[in-house]
Amino acid sequence: MNLPADFIMRTQPLLKDEWENFLAALDSDAPVSIRLNKRKNNTNRIAPTDNVLWSDSAYYMEKRPQFTFDPLFHAGYYYVQEASSMFVGQAIKQYIKGDVKVLDLCAAPGGKSTLIADLLSEDSLLVSNEVIRSRANILAENMTKWGNPNVVVTNNDPANIGKLKGFFDIILVDAPCSGEGMFRKDEGAISEWSVENVKLCKERQQRILADIWPALKPDGILIYSTCTYNLEENEENVQWIRDELGAEVLPVDTKEEWGISPSFMEDMPAYRFFPHKTIGEGFFMAVLRKKEEEDDAKISKKNRNNKEKYSKADLPASYKSYMSDKEQFTFYPKGDSWFAFPTKLYHDLFLLKSHLNIISEGICLGEFKGKDFIPNQSLVLSNHLNTGAFPTYDVDWKTAITYLRKEALVLSDQPKGYILLTYKDIPLGFVKNIGNRANNLYTQEWRIRSANVPNEELRVII
Repeated sequence: MNLPADFIMRTQPLLKDEWENFLAALDSDAPVSIRLNKRKNNTNRIAPTDNVLWSDSAYYMEKRPQFTFDPLFHAGYYYVQEASSMFVGQAIKQYIKGDVKVLDLCAAPGGKSTLIADLLSEDSLLVSNEVIRSRANILAENMTKWGNPNVVVTNNDPANIGKLKGFFDIILVDAPCSGEGMFRKDEGAISEWSVENVKLCKERQQRILADIWPALKPDGILIYSTCTYNLEENEENVQWIRDELGAEVLPVDTKEEWGISPSFMEDMPAYRFFPHKTIGEGFFMAVLRKKEEEDDAKISKKNRNNKEKYSKADLPASYKSYMSDKEQFTFYPKGDSWFAFPTKLYHDLFLLKSHLNIISEGICLGEFKGKDFIPNQSLVLSNHLNTGAFPTYDVDWKTAITYLRKEALVLSDQPKGYILLTYKDIPLGFVKNIGNRANNLYTQEWRIRSANVPNEELRVII
C-alpha cells in the first residue's frame, strides 16, 4: 500500500514499535462482518464462524458474499456493518437509562442507527439525520428495512437541529473525517488524504459539534466518533469539547481480549481501534456528558398539545388490523398515504415536523388509489406487521430474486388480491394477483439492478 509520506511521518511516531505490524495489517484483506436484526431474528441461525467480541449479535464472514442476492438482506434480517464501529453500542448500553430520545446526527447509510434502534426501548425515539439528500434517501431505505416504528429520518443541517434546545438525551456525532481508518478498504481515501484536509476536517467537526450542542439536554450524553487515526480529529477535538463546551469525558467498559487501544492522551478516556490489534478497521470513540447549565432554555412546547389539521380523518379499522398491537399507534394521513406512529411519541413527532425536514417516519401502511388501498413496503418490513391479515405465499430463492428485481410473476393456485410474499417465512413484499399474472408492488427505487444473478442460491444465514 502506497501511503502518503506525510501520513507516515505523522502516524509512525504514535505507533512506535507497532508500526510494522500496522503496515502488515493494512496489506491484509479487510474483514467482513454482519449484525443480525434482534427483533427479526432471535434464533442466531448463522453461517459465519467467529462473533464480534463487543457485539452480541454480530459475526465475521469467512469471505464476502454477494449480499445483493440474498433476499434476507433486503428483508432487513441483518446489516453489513464494519465491526469496529459497532463499539458505539457499548456506550449506548452503559449510559442509556429508560426511555430516551436519541439523535444519530451523521447517520447515512444507517449502520449505527440500526444498531442504536436495537438497543432502545419501544417507547424511546430515534432521529436519524443525514445532511446530503441522496444519502438521506438511502438512510431512510435502510431504517425502513430494519422495521422499527419509533424512528424518524431527517435531512437537516446540524445548525437547524441545534434549535431543538435540550431535546435529546443522547447524541451520536460520527463525524465526517479524513478517513485514515478506511485506507485498507478504500483506495480513494488514500488519494484524497492530505495534512490540509485533516485540518479542514477538524475545523468542520468543531463547527458541527458547536451547532448541535444546544440540542443535548443538560446531563445528556454525547458520543463522538471518527474513522481516522490522527490526534487533531480525535483527542484534540475531545479536549476542545471538554474545554470549550464544558463537558465531562466518561469511561466506557471494555475487556482486554477485545484488543482496543487507549487514548494517546493519558488523562483522557477514549478508545482506538487499529487493524493490527482488533479485527476491524480504524476507529476512534469518546463519550462525554453535558454539564448542567442554569440558563439552558429548552425548546418551546407550545405546539405539543395542538392537533394536526389532517387528524380529523380516520382510517377504517380493517386497514388498522394490518398491524399487530394497533392500539399502541396513532394513524394519520399524508396526502393519499396513511401512517402509523407510536402514540406515546406522536407529540414528539409533531414537534419535529415543525422544525425539521422529515424524509420518513414510523410505518407507512399504504395509500388509497380510488377505492383501492395499496399496502406499502414499509408495512411489509415493519416488526409490527400482522401477517395474519393477508394470504401469504412462501417463495423459493429464484422467485424471490425475480420479485426483488421487480420483474413479472405468475402465481398459480393463489387467490386474487393482495398476497404477502415470504422467503423462508420472512416477509418480503406484496403482489396483487389478478389471475393470469401478479403485479409486482416492490419499491421501484429499491430493486436489484445487477443482472449478474448467481446460478445457485446464496445463503448467508442458514
